[in-house]
Amino acid sequence: MAMTVLLADDHRVLLQGVKSLLQQEGYEVVAEACDGRDAVRLARTLRPQIAVLDITLPGLNGLDTAQKIRKYSPETKIVILTMHNESPYVIEALRADVNAYVLKSQAAQDLLDAMRAVASNDVYLSPGISQIVVDAYRSKNRPDDDPLTLREREVLQLIAEGHRTKEVATLLSIGVKTAESHRGRIMRKLGIHDTAGLVRYAIRRGLIAP
Repeated sequence: MAMTVLLADDHRVLLQGVKSLLQQEGYEVVAEACDGRDAVRLARTLRPQIAVLDITLPGLNGLDTAQKIRKYSPETKIVILTMHNESPYVIEALRADVNAYVLKSQAAQDLLDAMRAVASNDVYLSPGISQIVVDAYRSKNRPDDDPLTLREREVLQLIAEGHRTKEVATLLSIGVKTAESHRGRIMRKLGIHDTAGLVRYAIRRGLIAP
C-alpha cells in the first residue's frame, strides 16, 4: 500500500514538481497546502504518514506547523524541505524533533533518500548539514533556546508579517484583548519594545523570510 504524504510549500511550481516526483516513486500525495495553518488542518483530518514542509510558510512557519501536526497526528513523520542551510534554521529544526532536513539545492534523489529513511524510522540530514550542526554546537554563536511558547510564536509571526492586532485575533480565533496580551508578553520576554525589533527577531529565528 502506498505511503500517504502531505505537501506544504508556498511556491506552487515547486510544490507540483515535488508532487510529480513522489507520485512517480509510488507515494500517494493526499493533500497540498500553501500555508502552515492549512497544512495543520489537512493533517488533522487526513493523518498522513509523512508531511513534507517548507520552513518559510506564511501564517505559520514550517517548524511550528510540524509541532502542531505532531500534536494532532503523532504518527506523521516530518520532512523539512527548504532552501535554508544556515545553522539557526537547522538547529531550530532539530529542536523541533523533525525526522529529516533536506535542502532544495540538492538533487531530487536526496529527497527520495530522506523519504525512505523516515519511513524506516531513521533520521536523515542532507549532505553537509551534519557539519553545520557540529559547528553550531561547538560555536558560542549558536541560537539560545526560544523563550516563547508556541502560541506566542504564532502571534509573533503574524505581527512580523504585518498583521494588525485585530487581524491576529481573527486569524487565531481569540479576543483582541488576548492578542494584545500576547503581544505585550512577547515584548517583555524578549526585551523588545517596537515592531521593527520583533520583525528582526522573527527573521533571526526563521519564523519569516528576510
